[in-house]
Amino acid sequence: MFDFFRKYNKIVMIFLFLLIIPSFVLFGVERYQGSGGEVKVARVDGQNITRPEWDAQHRLETDRIRQQSPNVDPTLLESDVMRYATLERMVRDRVLAAAAAKSNVTISEERLSRIFAQDTGLAAFRTPDGKFDRESFQRVTGRTPEQYEASMRAELATQQMLLGITGTAFAPPALAAATINAFYDRREIQVARFSPESFASKVTVSDADVEAYYKAHTAQFQAPEQASIEYLVLDLEAAKKNISVNEADLKTYYEQNTARFGTKEERRASHILITAPASAPAADRAKAKAKAEQLLAEVKKAPATFADVARKNSQDPGSAEKGGDLDFVTRGAMVKPFEDALFALKKGDISDVVETEFGYHIIRLADIKPAVVPPFEQVRATIENEVRSQQATQEFAKAAETFTDAVYQQPDSLKPAAEKLKLTVQTASNVSRTPPPGAAGVLANRNFLNALFAADSLDRKQNTEAIEVGSNQLAAGRVTQYTPAHPMPLAEVKDKIRAQLITERAAVMAKAEGEAKLAAWTAKADGATFGAPVTVSRREAQAQPLAVIDAALRADASKLPALVGVDLGTQGYAVVRVTKVVPRTPSAPEQTQQENAQVGQSVAAAEEVAYYNLLKERFKAEILVPKPAETLPMAR
Repeated sequence: MFDFFRKYNKIVMIFLFLLIIPSFVLFGVERYQGSGGEVKVARVDGQNITRPEWDAQHRLETDRIRQQSPNVDPTLLESDVMRYATLERMVRDRVLAAAAAKSNVTISEERLSRIFAQDTGLAAFRTPDGKFDRESFQRVTGRTPEQYEASMRAELATQQMLLGITGTAFAPPALAAATINAFYDRREIQVARFSPESFASKVTVSDADVEAYYKAHTAQFQAPEQASIEYLVLDLEAAKKNISVNEADLKTYYEQNTARFGTKEERRASHILITAPASAPAADRAKAKAKAEQLLAEVKKAPATFADVARKNSQDPGSAEKGGDLDFVTRGAMVKPFEDALFALKKGDISDVVETEFGYHIIRLADIKPAVVPPFEQVRATIENEVRSQQATQEFAKAAETFTDAVYQQPDSLKPAAEKLKLTVQTASNVSRTPPPGAAGVLANRNFLNALFAADSLDRKQNTEAIEVGSNQLAAGRVTQYTPAHPMPLAEVKDKIRAQLITERAAVMAKAEGEAKLAAWTAKADGATFGAPVTVSRREAQAQPLAVIDAALRADASKLPALVGVDLGTQGYAVVRVTKVVPRTPSAPEQTQQENAQVGQSVAAAEEVAYYNLLKERFKAEILVPKPAETLPMAR
């Protein structure tokens, strides 16, 4: 059979060509590629947001957060809650952009130019000759200038549109007073607590009870799945190691940046200033110049009197009393005509009259500290590190491609990739699917852990693909040993179960006792025993549980004293006696004004939310992925 294919391979290829090409024409390439990469995660005004767009935006946001807060826990950034928050912001931006477009809200070129001119961040991307460094901007921000401009236009347009809502919101004095008073409302209360600890000695838990609870709640006592792994990390530091630096290049770099590695020449100057602003009339400037020339003649005749002449005649208040002394200065510290004259003098020389925008100067060079340039060998390590850093980004891109190919092409081991890129294979044990509190680096990255615990990785013990775990950071790993989740033996958890049953049953007894006392004291107040009176509010809990505060504030203030019962769950039960309402101490006028402003801001925020919800309905905005539980991983 194989001889047939070898003999007639051209005929077979033509047959396959005629068979396959029509199917591409009829059904399209997409049907063969699949649509997994274009999974829709949200929709706004008929336009889809895809998972790749979501992933890209989340990477941008997390990179920005890492740059601003390098010590942030990566577990928080990669959590499902944070990723979903990114998607919600994307939907909000799309909704507001659609509303701005439909309302014909536009931003003028003049306004945009003014904002760009005032943006100090953009100034960092201008070269010394004033040109905009497009490549540097794109490398740092991850966006082209055109994309940045478009995002600024969209942001300003939505701000302008929302200002019509938030800018007109206000809180009437009655609303502000009601809101603030509810927050500061105070009650005088007495509390009788019935805690489970008081009833624990009366609780009996048998071995049969413990065993029955264990069997009914086995899922609560599961040992989590764990794995021992090997992994590699490729980052900029690792990429630097693979950069070969030529000695001649280092010396060229040294020569081109000599001034940076040493100290500049410093000159100690003294001067006499006769002020004459550039805006002064010509006659006044001529008079000032004549005065300066007169003083110049005096100090030329007697140079030793320069300091005395400066004290008596200089109109520079900062230096006149010091005999004109300006201390040591370097190039760039003074206005250019002054600097040019100063650095043209020899030690002890006195200049001619020098004109600047401030007036007329007579300059004396008192001393010179020559520039100090360290020898090449002394700064060689610094230069090499700088050169490597400059080349690291480009080298990382090459290394990343090699890394990705190596872990894929030889899936049973990480050693080939490690040897090619001079990386160290690291190991970790007791790794779980969810990063524990205190986890750091790669082992705290949710995407990396998900790849490790994917079915393919666990079943075949093969390398994961290269995973982006941070800015300019890739990782790949493989599971060497895996222990699935399993029930913990009863012997290991029986003490925990016994303590839990005692607490639960003691809490039930405490509640029953508290409810009985509440009924008895409500019928007859005599014999009721409460703690000392305390004044509580939402701001001043006085060590009382929040449930006690809420119950006290909900009690009918027109029927005091009042008794209320509060179920505190595993903390027992409380009977609260509300004795009186304690008026709030009047605030100072400034504080009242600030409080009213805060209420106004809250009203504006509420109106903005309501308006946004209206826009979501109008533009049929919906998120197509489930919302995760509202919990974040514990920060370390």
